[in-house]
Amino acid sequence: MNHDILKAVIFDQHEVIKSLMIHPREYSLEDNANYIITGMRRSGKSTLLYSIVRKLIAEGIDWNQIIYINFEDERLSEFSLPDFNDILAVGYELSDEKKYFFFDEIQNIPGWEKFARRLADSKERVYVTGSNAKMLSRDIETTLGARFLSLNVCPYNFREYLTALSVDYRSNSLSTKAIATLQKNCNEYLTFGGFPETLSFRSKREYVSSVYQKILLGDIIARNSIRNEYPLRVMIKKIAESVCNELSYTRLHNIVTGTGAKISKDTVIDYVQYITQAYLVFPIKNYYAKLADKESNPKYYFGDTGLTNLFLLDRESALLENAVAVSLRRRYGEDVYCLKSSETGIDVDFWIPETKTAIQVCRSLNDCSYDREIRSIKKLVTTGGVARSIVVTKEETGTIDESGISIEIIPAYRFLLEN
Repeated sequence: MNHDILKAVIFDQHEVIKSLMIHPREYSLEDNANYIITGMRRSGKSTLLYSIVRKLIAEGIDWNQIIYINFEDERLSEFSLPDFNDILAVGYELSDEKKYFFFDEIQNIPGWEKFARRLADSKERVYVTGSNAKMLSRDIETTLGARFLSLNVCPYNFREYLTALSVDYRSNSLSTKAIATLQKNCNEYLTFGGFPETLSFRSKREYVSSVYQKILLGDIIARNSIRNEYPLRVMIKKIAESVCNELSYTRLHNIVTGTGAKISKDTVIDYVQYITQAYLVFPIKNYYAKLADKESNPKYYFGDTGLTNLFLLDRESALLENAVAVSLRRRYGEDVYCLKSSETGIDVDFWIPETKTAIQVCRSLNDCSYDREIRSIKKLVTTGGVARSIVVTKEETGTIDESGISIEIIPAYRFLLEN
């Protein structure tokens, strides 16, 4: 690889990092660790790397020690595995001091993990990002040999969103005006989601749509060599329309083929795997279900409510539940479940085993089914082992006390701030 081209890529990236406004994120990284940073496209992975670079420069590191390569730069379109050594050589040409390597969207280069392992073995500091969960596959982790920590970066949570808007949410005694401001911003957040760059666009929906198309065409269709994209598009739309409900592979296959699309059930299963690997959707499994049903009959939520909103019209309750799912997933990882049992009649949207918390979601207590939302929680509490019961609504607040059972009613803005 031509060294002058590599140097131009590095120096141009330095200028980008110097000029960009960076809002703080709620991620804490170890100072002396190497990282694999994954997450949905446009969720802020690169900006997180920029903040690490800025921190290093503030600590006295010279810019020539910062080797930052974005592998989506068109100047690197012919880059291949043997060219990695040229990056190392350019690093030595720029500085004799310790280098800090930053590789953005490195999954575009097959075999990248071998070079990353070599750098780590040489005690270099390395940060890599990618938009596909395959970067954390068993084969790659075996090659890296536990020399990297992993971090998943999501779009803004509600606190980060408000921080980027310079909206103060930290006061313990918010005025009526302050609460109204939080509710207004929460409505915007539910509708357009938390992709950081949405805040810079007037046409927020169009921006989110462009992100979706990039994920669909680049991270799913092109990466997995899908020839017929129509069944995939139909499948994603049907998943969006089924947010809040369990959806088995069999039912999803029947729905898609019912539109006239020709696709096998095995292909449907593959497509679901592809869209989860691209962080477009994630599953929430039924805690009560047998192992096979846990894997094949979960509820699906989109990684950002702005994406969900692309497919739905007038579905405030679905957007609210999706936002709660995203918030819980970011905080507790895969240790978030739903509860559904035909034997007991219990049907609870979210269950957090770690904190023994049951959570229902409904737009308003006036709109929700009392049997499902409230009686399900009461039945669950009577079985024992529940520390906290919550109903998340759009705006209502209060407490329901019945038969010695206390259920908190929490408005969306406050729940999202707490989580």
